[in-house]
Amino acid sequence: MKNIIIFIYGIVSYVVFLASFLYAIGFVGQLLVPKTINSGVTSGITESLVINLVLLSLFAVQHSVMARPAFKKWWTKIISPAIERSTFVLLTSLLLFLIFWKWQPMTTKVWNIEGETYVLIINIIFWIGWLIVLLSTFMINHFHLFGLDQVYTKMKSKPPTGLKFTERFFYKFVRHPIMTGFIIAFWATPEMTQGHLLFATVTTLYILIAVKYLEERDLRNELGDTYVSYQKRIPMLFPFLKFGKKG
Repeated sequence: MKNIIIFIYGIVSYVVFLASFLYAIGFVGQLLVPKTINSGVTSGITESLVINLVLLSLFAVQHSVMARPAFKKWWTKIISPAIERSTFVLLTSLLLFLIFWKWQPMTTKVWNIEGETYVLIINIIFWIGWLIVLLSTFMINHFHLFGLDQVYTKMKSKPPTGLKFTERFFYKFVRHPIMTGFIIAFWATPEMTQGHLLFATVTTLYILIAVKYLEERDLRNELGDTYVSYQKRIPMLFPFLKFGKKG
């Protein structure tokens, strides 16, 4: 019965993640969802800036702390290791919904690109970004990444398959294609407002700092010379750029 409850918990966490992922597309792209990055009641510029930075900071702290090996080691003494990833995914998704709910629109336009062809091209790039994010998760182990593998194998009393180092497909060109996709999706908009610019700038800076100084360190500690060699050969986020390579 305990294993079944763990499995149900993992499924619920994944469904919440999927909902937050789909809502994020609509939120950033201003598509279909009731509250987008540019909709809602506007407040003063200072109040909006403070609230939005607090929201993004809460997400950054939670995401960074809970993803670290030291925290996981401590955390799995309290909860079952089988639901560690599902709990991370659930809390991340709930914080995303908090951002969507409480985000303060800052609607002054920074740029507004006109012309059907140009708008179409930018929208295609927007969707390419999200597609890169999704496909990249399957190029490693989508179901382990979001906790389903762990709860399923726990129910079956089998060891989880885990995440394995890979250089397949997108990972042959950049080390973190999921983050590359997010950056593309966040910046590809024909209408950039102050609020959207704040969101894109802060999330991009967070990605650069977290990946370079936290995620990469953990991967080097875990994989050793294999990952160091990978760092020397493959750029961190953007193909054909030296930024992020280890010389």
